[in-house]
This record gives sequence, C-alpha cells and structure tokens, in this order.
Amino acid sequence: MPGDTNDIAIVGGGPAGLAAAEVLAQAGRAVTVYDRMPSVARKLLIAGRGGLNLTHSEPRAAFLARYHPAGHLDAAIAAFPPEALRDWCADLGEPTFVGSSGRVFPESFKASPLLRAWLARLDRLGVRIRTRYRLTAIAEGLHFETPDGPAEIRPRAALLALGGASWPRLGSDGRWVPLLEGLGVEVAPLEPANAGFAVAWSTLFRERFAGVPLKRVALACDGTTVRGEAVITASGIEGGAVYALSRVLREAIAARGRARLVVDLRPDLAREALARRLSGARPGDSAATRLRKAAGLSPVAASLLREAAGAALPAEPEALAGLIKAAPLDLTASAPIERAISTAGGVRLDALDGRAMLRARPGLFLAGEMLDWEAPTGGYLLQGAFAGGRAAAAGMLDWLRETAG
Repeated sequence: MPGDTNDIAIVGGGPAGLAAAEVLAQAGRAVTVYDRMPSVARKLLIAGRGGLNLTHSEPRAAFLARYHPAGHLDAAIAAFPPEALRDWCADLGEPTFVGSSGRVFPESFKASPLLRAWLARLDRLGVRIRTRYRLTAIAEGLHFETPDGPAEIRPRAALLALGGASWPRLGSDGRWVPLLEGLGVEVAPLEPANAGFAVAWSTLFRERFAGVPLKRVALACDGTTVRGEAVITASGIEGGAVYALSRVLREAIAARGRARLVVDLRPDLAREALARRLSGARPGDSAATRLRKAAGLSPVAASLLREAAGAALPAEPEALAGLIKAAPLDLTASAPIERAISTAGGVRLDALDGRAMLRARPGLFLAGEMLDWEAPTGGYLLQGAFAGGRAAAAGMLDWLRETAG
C-alpha cells in the first residue's frame, strides 16, 4: 500500500485518543484515528458493563491527590475538570448523576449510548476512523499492518494513545514498548495497577467465602489508610479499597517480598468501645456469638479474623478488640497484569515537554495510560484519560501553530 500524507494521525481509539481527535477536529484539523481492534473504545465499553463511572464529585484538592505522581495531571484537569466532563456528556444527550459515594455516572448507567453519540459527533466533525490498523514501526512515518497489507502514514503530527498492558484482549497489550524504546525513549516497566493481591487462605475459608464482599472496612499499609469495601477471591483479595492501596502494596512487595495489609473490621468503632462491648458479652456465649453480637462482625469478617490470627482467637476482650481493629494479612504478589484494571509504569514523564510532545521526536505526542502515571478506580482513571487527551491535543495545536503546520 503506498504511503499516505495526512494532517493529524491518532493511534489508539480509547478515551484519550478520541478526546484528542474531537479537540483537533473542532479546531479545523483533518484527523484520522487508527486502532488495531475491529472497533474503538472496547475497554470503555467493558468498564460500562457495571455502570460507567466517569469521574468523581469530591473537592478538587482531594480529587487531584488521587493521582500519582502528584501534579502531573493538575493542569490538564484544571482545563477540563469533572464539571466540564459532565457538561460534555450532557451535550451528547447523556446527562449524569452523582451516586451516594460521590461517583459520577451517566443516567443510562451504560457506556454504549454515550459512545454512540460521541462517535456520531466525531463523524460529523469529519474524523475518520480506521480499524484493524496495528502500529508496527515508527520511522520517518508511522508503519501499520492493515487488512490490505502494510501501510505507511506520514502525518504532520501524530498522537499515540495506546493504553497500557491490562485487558490485552481489548487492545491494550503493551506491544508499543519496544517501538518507543527504539526511539531512545525511557519506559518504566509496565505493572498491574488497580489489581487484586494474593493471600494464602486456608482451604475452608477460600471455598466458603470466595466472591463474598467485605463491607465497611479500613485497609492500611505502610502508613496509608483507605476506607471502603473489598472482595475475597479464591486466590486473595481485591476491590475498591484494595485498588486504592495498590501502589503502596505493590511497592512493599517489591521492597520486602510481601506486603502487610492491616484490616480494621470495625473502623466506625474505637478499640476501647469495642473492648467494652466484648466484655459485656454473656459468659456462656461462643466465640462466634461474641463476634456476631458484641462486635457486629459478619460471617466473612469473623472468619477473616481467624485467618489473620493463625491460631485460636484471644479470649481477653482488649486483645480481641485489638485484633478486630488491626487484623494482619500477608500479601505475596499482585494479580497478573492481564487481570488488572489499569497499568502502572509507561513512558517516563520527563521524556515529554510541557505540550505532551516527545523531546526525542518533535511532532509525536503521547497521552493516556501509556504514560507513567496511575490513579485508583472511582472515576479518576477516565477523568485523567479525557483530560490528558484533550491537553495533548491543545499542545499539538500550539506546536503546529508555532511551526506553521
């Protein structure tokens, strides 16, 4: 297939790439989006199966503190904050609402209506989308393997928004890493983020409680505490509170071979008050009855307490209260990256200039999960992708004006 000359090429049809395409097309640029899958935004659609959590309504300072490293996305989110994302959804005919946890969802609670409306808008703006285009090389142009054979694209500027390495069956497989390293770009190893962790449960506990939620707990590791819920799995523990601690847990395992996760099974009750309740239990009550009635523990919480103790539970109320407030679990490994919700690591941030352009390759911009930042679930990932893609597009427009493109 002969080489093509295009105005703007965007490689990667996820939220970051499509957000950039919209900004560029609205500015009058001719934009083509290339994606290696048969259709775009597949990971977005999967994320919407249980209710598409677009962003979060918490105060800005707390919101920005969710991102690591601190400050990387501050300017991008200031330019396109959660309120702007909600307005954007409403303009597409998909108004949003704030759930009881502060998370923001489309009223339809689905990704597919929003994506259909978005793609229709991009089509009206003249954005072309070419699927089954797999990026194979970056030389003078961008080289692809396509259904019609090899193709070379030579755009005036290009944006890569290729995702990380989680959910490879949806398109994010990390195969771009050697292509960037071949340009002399430093890439931090891709690691699982927002993933579960392995715990050596007893056979009885695993068989009885795999899939059962652990509600209203506080999890702590190395000085960081998160409140929320977790879910017991056959191989360990996962869920929102675990995901929010995933970076701390991952770093602890890397440094020491294991992470000590401390579980507070009654975070709403002080240790002293809990000890008084346990002291007031009837003398004839069994341990199970004391944990259920006096301590208010669910069956899964009571059984986890026994797993953490590794032996008989202490009979003395103070000691038992202390264990309930700080049940230790040893986490030995993260779940495989293929089972993670998102990816840590990626292109080092200092490889980019302030416009999201690669210092080593003028005219080549990067956005989204392929960069070395991470955030927990709860709307932060999608907000970061939308805002980061739009910021990269703004940087590209600035560079094109500067170079008279």
